[in-house]
This record gives sequence, C-alpha cells and structure tokens, in this order.
Amino acid sequence: MVEQIKQRGRDRVSRLINWGHWFAFFNGILAMLIGIRYLQSPGLPDSLIGWGYLTVSTIGHFSFLSFIVYLVLLFPITLLLPYSRILRGYAAVIACIGLCTLLYDTVVYQDYGMHLTPFAFDLAWADLNGLMQGPSFIIIPVAILTIELVAANWLWKRIERIQRRNLGNKLVVFIGICFVSSHLVHIWADAADVTEITRFDDTYPISYPATAKTFMENHGIDGSNNPDIKVERSLRYPQAPLQCHADAQPNVLVIAVDSFRADLVDSQTMPFLQHYSQQNQLFTHHLSGGNQYSSGMFSLLYGLQGSYMDAVDLNYTAPLLTQTLKQQGYQLGLFTTDDGVNEAKPKAIFKDFAPVLASEKGGSALSDIASVDAFQQWRHQQHGPWFALLNLKSPEDYDTPVGFLGVQTVKPAKPLKPAEKVLFNQYRQSLNFIDQQLQRLLEALPQDTIVLITGVSGKLFTSNTDEARHNLSPDNIQVPLIIHWPGSVSGKVNYRTSHYGVVPTLMTQVLGCTNPASDYSAGRHLMQPDDQTWLYIGDNRVFAIYQQNEITVIDRHGKYRIYDEDYSHRLHKKMSAPEMIEVMREGRRLYGH
Repeated sequence: MVEQIKQRGRDRVSRLINWGHWFAFFNGILAMLIGIRYLQSPGLPDSLIGWGYLTVSTIGHFSFLSFIVYLVLLFPITLLLPYSRILRGYAAVIACIGLCTLLYDTVVYQDYGMHLTPFAFDLAWADLNGLMQGPSFIIIPVAILTIELVAANWLWKRIERIQRRNLGNKLVVFIGICFVSSHLVHIWADAADVTEITRFDDTYPISYPATAKTFMENHGIDGSNNPDIKVERSLRYPQAPLQCHADAQPNVLVIAVDSFRADLVDSQTMPFLQHYSQQNQLFTHHLSGGNQYSSGMFSLLYGLQGSYMDAVDLNYTAPLLTQTLKQQGYQLGLFTTDDGVNEAKPKAIFKDFAPVLASEKGGSALSDIASVDAFQQWRHQQHGPWFALLNLKSPEDYDTPVGFLGVQTVKPAKPLKPAEKVLFNQYRQSLNFIDQQLQRLLEALPQDTIVLITGVSGKLFTSNTDEARHNLSPDNIQVPLIIHWPGSVSGKVNYRTSHYGVVPTLMTQVLGCTNPASDYSAGRHLMQPDDQTWLYIGDNRVFAIYQQNEITVIDRHGKYRIYDEDYSHRLHKKMSAPEMIEVMREGRRLYGH
C-alpha cells in the first residue's frame, strides 16, 4: 500500500513535470510573438541568410528564456507542492508576469533604444503616462492571464494524449539545433562582418550571441567586403526631402584642430588667433559633441548626437552637408593624415571629399605644415566654388617642429600636478605653432571666404589615453569657435553653442536650405539661442548629458554619476528623468518604423 502511494506520487510529479515542459514551450511561442515587436527598430532582414538567422535565433532564444523561467521558478515548486491546481494557477501568474515584463520591455526598447535596466526602469517609470496610453495597460495583463489559465488547464487535461505522440524529444532536438546553430552562424557573421546578421545583436533582451572574430580571421575567413550581403536601411536621414537653393556660392574653409582647448586662445599663447577672433564672431561657450576625434568629427560633419555613430546606414551615407555641397557644384577637399581618415567614424563620413593625406613619419607638426601647403596649392587650382576641411593634429601629440622657438612658460591658471604642468606648457608650444600656421594660411586667404575655426575636441593634460578617453569634463569638451562671415560685424556670442549647430548654420546660410534643422540634425542655427536644457556629449558607449548646472555621465550598462558643472565634485543625487527621456528619444528619432 505504501509503495502504491509512493508510486502514485511519483507518477503525479512526473505528469506535472511533463505538463510543465509543454507549458514552457507554449509560453516560448507567446514570447516569440511578442518578440516580433522588437524588430520594428532594426527592421526586417532583406536576404535569405538574414531571415534564416533571425528565424533560428528567435526560436532558440525565446524557447531558452522560457525554459530558464520554468527551471528556476516552476520546477522547484513542482517538487515541493505537487498539486496540479496550485501549480497551474501559480504557473499562469508567473507566465503572465513574465510576458507582461517582456511586453513592457518592447515598449521601452522602441522608445529609448535600450532594454530594461535599473537606469531604463527609472526613466520609464518617470514617463509611465507617455508609455502606457489608454486602458491597454489593464486589459492586456488580464487577457494574458486568461490565456495562461485556459492553456494551463487545456494542457493538463490532454497531457497524456500529447505524451503518446512522442513529440517532446523531437521538439527538444529541434530547439537545441536552432539555439546552437544561431550562435555558430553569429560566430561566422561576426568574423566576416556580415551586418545583415550582427545588426540584430542587441535586439532581443538578455541576448549574448557568441563571437570569435579573431579565431575565424586566423583561419582565413574574411567577408568584410562581401557584396552579396545587403544592408537594411532603416535610418530616416533626412526625415524629409531637403529644399535647398542658394543665390550665391561662397568658398568655405573649415579648420578643425585636434585637442584644441578654448581657454588657451589668449594673447600669450595664440596672439594671431586671439586678434583674429576679436575681428570676427567669437563663440565663448562652445562645446564639441565628443571628447575623442571620432565623436567630435562626427558631431561636426553630421550634426547628430554620438548615439548614431554606429548606425549601419551611415557607413553608406555621407553627411547631408557634404552631399548637398556636392549637388550644388562644390569641389570638396580634405587635408589630414592617414590616421585622420582611419580613426573617423562612420565609414562614409569623408565619402564626398577628395582627400590629400600628409605623411606622419616626421611627426604631427610636419604633417600639419604639409597639410597647410597642400591646401594652399589645391585652392589655387580651383575654378569653381569649393569647400575644404583642414584637420591639424599637433596639439594632440604636444608636437612642434625641431628647433621651433615658441612662447615662454607660464603658471597654469588652475592648480596642476608637476607632470601636468610640463604637459601644459608643452601644449602651449604646440598651440603657438598652430597659431603661426593659421597666420600664414589666413593672411593669404581671400576675404570673401567663409572661415570656421574650431576644435575637434578639448584636451586633458595626461599621458594616460584611457583616462582621456573616459573623461567627459569641460576641459575635454569645450573648444574655440571663431567664424569669419564676409561682410558681417564682429562680436561675441556668450550663450552655449555646440558642434551640432554647425551643420544647420552652413545648410541655411551657405546652401539655402529651408527645412527645419530637426529634419537632419540634433542642433539649431548657431545664431539662434537654443532653448534645449541639455546637450549630449560622447558616443553610444560612454556619454555625458550637459545640463544647466550639472553633468551626468552614463555608461553603456546604464550606470551613471552626476557631477557639478565644473566636473570637480560628484553630486549624490538622482538623475533628472525628463531630460533623460528627451535624450533617449532624440537617439531614436531618426529611425524609421
């Protein structure tokens, strides 16, 4: 009798376990249906290989998630409380919570471009009314719970009939093949740079596809230039067709100096540029869009915040500024070095330029001299309107030519460590060298040329490249901006401006574009004070939000720190959710749905 009771207990547990597996499989299917919502952001595949990967990845990933939930939350209860009514009700509630969380995550992902994290949850909670509109946030959970209860009971009544068909093992093998093959295909795609596959890497939550790029390259697999892989273009850039008509075609020279701090354009360090700024328009509080060459140059030419830097579309789409210049008959010249081209992102950023690359063998200072000479020669060869980008690089390396006699050393305005003082004065020597190059360049330039002088980014006095890369302080961000508009009066602009305003200014003033700047940029015309209370600085991995009196630094995992406006003290407070919500939406605004 006792043995029969034990056997019935074991049979009941076995039946409950079988039922649990099928219930988990059913919820995996529901999760896949909800997961389709994630695909609105990256767009659907446009090739057979893309559809094949997405299919096996979706089946494997959501089935795996469903099984993990079962294993952690249902299987222990099956052993502790092997009563079908209790378990069915409990399982339905757990499944409902899981699917509602997944559904909520799709809403957050569509709106902010990130999955649920403590950071994203804080934002979403503050913006709950905007995310959850109408009565659907009540109706949907009730509907899901009803479906779960019906499905739990239906499976329980038919579990023995289902088991007799021997489908379980076949399904496990099929799902296992999908799960493993999706990771194997991704290993190849990562090594071969098949963007039709890798662009889905961050689409699903808790998804960590396997990578082995180095391994694959060592075995001779390289498909980075595979012409058969077609990329889905989902970025709406611009958001509306441009309407541009210019009455005149002035020549334009943009001088972008690497690592160019705004606070050292003074009469001691850069006497020529300081005098030049007094005769033209000086923007006294101008910020780059990043603290690195790539993010700073991206914000200068595209006018978009750094969260778009890795957009696949932009590897094939040149900045609208240069596209429009080319359409209006301008000749575009780029004067920089090999590193200047190789470090820039995305791949198409200099697509419309005819590059003239200076050798870097003798150092940055000699390459800058060569770039200035090459520009002078190129300018004299032009017979139509031209647009030139001259990138000078000496300040990044504290470089000057051998035998250069610069300026006397001075005491820094701010307290610096001994090693920083040495770098500070060597940096001033480099700026003085740049000042002399600017003098010989600009004095020979016709007065009717529009000239824009700025920095790609600021400069931190450190030899630690990792420290410089992660520092988002004003020292690393604030740069000079001096514009010579032929025929305009000189003056100072004291409100905050940024690189995001350069593209709208040139598009309207030079190219006669009448579209709202929001159609193609994150900025506004430089001569129009911006009522926006925040500014995005950085790329999509580590970035800062500059607000009125504080700076919030956020990493890719959603961890954040808040500093005062000078970046000298950390503030122990919570972030301002309204501004962060605007930031996240701006980072998704150009993606089509």
